[in-house]
Amino acid sequence: MSDQAEQGRLRWRCRRGMKELDLLLTGWLDTRWPAANEAERAQFAQFLELPDPQIAGYLLRDEEPDEFAPLVRQLRALRQRPA
Repeated sequence: MSDQAEQGRLRWRCRRGMKELDLLLTGWLDTRWPAANEAERAQFAQFLELPDPQIAGYLLRDEEPDEFAPLVRQLRALRQRPA
């Protein structure tokens, strides 16, 4: 699958039905994906497999993840960026 096709597929999976999550997830895809290495890209795709309440807990309620800590820190940092 081409990089552009993979990014398009992931963009669709970033749509979670909660605007805050959609913005953070697509924000990472837009800003970090182009420079991300294969392991970071794979972890992002895995993260998108989590249920919405778990993702919301990590990104909006600052719950601590086990295996996704570096990615969650990057996603949380997007909350701090001015719009």
